[in-house]
Amino acid sequence: MSKSRMVKRLLDIICAGAGLVFLGPLLLWIAWRINREDGGPVFYRGVRVGLHGKPFRIFKFRTMVVDAEKLGASSTSDDDPRITRIGKSLRKYKLDELPQLINVLKGDMSFVGSRPEVKKFTDLYKDEEKEILNVRPGITDWASIWNSDEASVLAGAEDADDA
Repeated sequence: MSKSRMVKRLLDIICAGAGLVFLGPLLLWIAWRINREDGGPVFYRGVRVGLHGKPFRIFKFRTMVVDAEKLGASSTSDDDPRITRIGKSLRKYKLDELPQLINVLKGDMSFVGSRPEVKKFTDLYKDEEKEILNVRPGITDWASIWNSDEASVLAGAEDADDA
């Protein structure tokens, strides 16, 4: 591992650890609210493709009904009926992403890098696109900034994955 990658990894660990400690009370409150709404699990643990194509389970606060992936597409719009009441707020302010700090600590993710994708989409990558899998996926990237309101763009689409 190069020195710059080691420094980046060290910064990821320090910042993720500090973030979890600092945000701990908020994270606990959100977890309590999710559990209180429907008694289901607090976290969504979907499988994503990570560094070198290795699958990992992402940590996100659950914003949809239990077993939502069995009820529709993997992409969602603002008007998706599977989104819970608390889930709407969490998604609006991107608070559902905060548990990914755990993935950063574990080494599955970094703060900055391409967003981790589901396998059915990475299977469609051309050779040139597969190069992105040589970088640790991140909590944020350029697409997260320029396409920060993807759910509203997908609103009204019959099939959010196709859209």
